[in-house]
This record gives sequence, C-alpha cells and structure tokens, in this order.
Amino acid sequence: MKTPILPPTNHQPQKYTGPSAADVLALRKQFLNPGLFLYYKQPVMFVEGKGQYIWDDTGKRYLDGLGGIVTISVGHCHPHVLAAAQRQNETLQHSTTIYLHPNIAEYAQKLASKLPGDLKVCYFVNSGSEANDLALLMARLYTKNYDMIALRNAYHGGNASGMAVTAHSTWKFNVPHSFGVHHAIAPYPYRGPYGYDDADAGKKYADDVKSLIDYATPGKVAGFIAESIQGVGGFVVFPDGYLKNVYEHVRAAGGVCIADEVQTGFGRTGTHYWGFETQGVIPDIVTMAKGIGNGCPLAAVVTTPQIAATLAGKIHFNTFGGNPVVSAIGKAVLEVIENEKLQENSLQIGGQILAGLHRLKEKYPIIGDVRGKGLMLGIEMVQDRTTKEPAKAECAAVLESCREMGLLIGKGGLWGQTIRFAPPMCITAADAEFIIDVFDAAFAKL
Repeated sequence: MKTPILPPTNHQPQKYTGPSAADVLALRKQFLNPGLFLYYKQPVMFVEGKGQYIWDDTGKRYLDGLGGIVTISVGHCHPHVLAAAQRQNETLQHSTTIYLHPNIAEYAQKLASKLPGDLKVCYFVNSGSEANDLALLMARLYTKNYDMIALRNAYHGGNASGMAVTAHSTWKFNVPHSFGVHHAIAPYPYRGPYGYDDADAGKKYADDVKSLIDYATPGKVAGFIAESIQGVGGFVVFPDGYLKNVYEHVRAAGGVCIADEVQTGFGRTGTHYWGFETQGVIPDIVTMAKGIGNGCPLAAVVTTPQIAATLAGKIHFNTFGGNPVVSAIGKAVLEVIENEKLQENSLQIGGQILAGLHRLKEKYPIIGDVRGKGLMLGIEMVQDRTTKEPAKAECAAVLESCREMGLLIGKGGLWGQTIRFAPPMCITAADAEFIIDVFDAAFAKL
C-alpha cells in the first residue's frame, strides 16, 4: 500500500505567532456558546489557506476535502476574488439597497444569466438559513396556502423556519414553526424501500408526496422544498425522475417548487451548473449560499417576476444583503468558475475519485455504498452489507485517520455513518490520487 503523500505546492505559509490552540480552546469554552461543536478528538486550529490546501498553527498542511463545509468553491484566498474584495473595500464597504450601487445590479444580472427559464429576479441575504426562510415566506404569500412538504433526512438551516422543514434529529429542536410542515419519505435508494435496481423508484418515492397532498394538507399546498442532493443527510442522490414527478404533483395542488442549491450549485455536480438540472426540472424558487461567496457571508433567493412581486406588498429589507463588497465577491466567484473551467474540473476529477472509491468498495466490506455527482461524494459505512447496520464508530475513526494523514473530510447521515467529501473545485488529478491513497490507508487501519 502506498504511503499517502500530499502533492507539492509553491505556496509558503507565514509563520504563525498568535495564541496556541490550547489557549484558543480555553477561551472558546469560556466565552462561546456550548452548542458549537468541534471536529476531532484533538481539535485542530487553522490559520492560513491557499487554493485547496489549508495550514494549522503548527505549519502542517492539509487538503481541504470538505471545502469549509462545501463553502470554498474556487479555492481558499483566490487572488481574483481577493482583488475584487480589496478594490471595493478601499472605496465603499457598506451601502444598503435603499440606495443605488452598480455592484448589486451587475451581480444580479450575471447570476440570473446562469439560471434557466424565468428564474431572473434575485434577492440577496447573508446565509442559507435566511434564504430558505425567505423562500418559504414567498411560497406562502404567492399561493395563499400555508402547508409545506419537505423530505425526511433533509437539512434546510439553523433558524426556526429552517429547522421546521428539516427532518434530521441531530440538527432540529422542537420548534413551533414545524406546524403545517409534512415530511415525505426520503428518496434514498440505498436505505429506502425502492433501491437502485428499481427503474421506477423515482416515481414511487414521488407517490408519497402525492399521498401527503391528498390526505394531510388536504389537497392544497404552499410548496415543496428539497435539496437537489441531500447534504447533511449523507450526500443522497435522488433516483431519476423523482423531482419531475414531485413537481407535477405539487403544482397540480397549487404549490410552488423550491430547490435548495446551498451545497449543490455553481457547477459542483460537474454535469450541470445546478443540481436540479440533473433531474431535468426547473423550480419556481432557488436558494443558494455557501459556495456562492467562497466563504463570504452571501446567499440569495432567485425566483420568477410573478413570485417576487409578492414582497412588494410590504416593506421588506435586509441590511447587509447584496452590499457592495459581497456583490463584488459573488461576481468574481462566477468569473473564476467560468475562466478556470471549474465545472468541467469537477466532472473530470470527481469521476476519477468516484472510480477509486468503487475500487475501495470492492476491497473493504465496511463500505456499503458509494455515491455522488462531480465533487460531491459520499461513502456510507455499514457493519454488515445485508443488515446495513450503520458503522458510526468506524466512520468517526476514518475521519480521525484521514486528518492524521493530511486530509480533511466530513461526515453525515442520521447516525453519522457517511463520509462526506466536497473539496474546492480546483483540486487536481494528483490530489485525487492522494485522496484515494488516504482512504485506502484509513480503511485498512480498521
């Protein structure tokens, strides 16, 4: 077995001279909310990043295989994005939407050009949770209905309304906003009743949405919301035809269809710019965050002129949404994705990694399922391939082993049994080989 070796880099990080990780941990325990969690038995502190790599306070380099939780889309501290932010920071840092500024208008035009159909009106906010909250508001105002349908195993945010449409116990408090929200069966081919071998699985899972509309709502809904690939739930890819059939059922009941592209958008799936396009549908509302700003607090809701008009009935305002700096950053991110052909790179390198993961699945029985699109890949671990008992402890052990070897990954799924891998879209073929070598060594240690 090859010893995993990180590909070389020309970047020389600065020598870190700040407080130690132990000191920072002590401050965090004293002054930060205990609800914040940390990865790893021995917490790691990062102080510098460049491209797909990130350095800790000791100078150790890592490949960021989680992309800041699917947030660093074009690479840490990309020079084009940094330059755009710096130019704007030097002239005007803040101007709200009650005044004119060219950046927000030009950015909205460019972002809208990336979306199909009549999805041409943008509203900028600061996070995915805010974006989904606004999308739910728009759906209810436009349809004059209240009930929403979401999916089990879903995650849509950490605010009250986002938790309401979330159906993942780890991330959900018992919030009153859950009233009027109905959760359909997750279209989860590996664990659900209809598997990969069922050609009609998409339609069959969609029938559960139709059942909710008929018996639970009853008959009328405000809308349906789903991630185009479930993120926190373990990078679950829907069977073909699922969203097409669901959208037909929802629209027939007077509802609108919301695509949560917070983790799947901006070319990450490789074959398409947006995750919903892999299902051959066009939603009525699209929410986006994380990779949209490459680490900057930027998010957006894009919808049709007709739905957008519902907000004109009252004063609705976001103080920081679409300010000049984040608008400059967002536009620069789109330019980097185009100029550096990062969607194409996601397809090519993602395919290379996926092929390697399938080879590892043949080698290690603890790997129950390998799935994903582009650079959004999941490895579901099980104690037994027949019973599919989740291998939670083993997944945590792989997470630790990968960190020791210089690879950062995430985990997800209801039991924390699935490795989540979503690196910056600028990774190389050499990085892909390193990743497979690290996973091979980590699974061998089990």
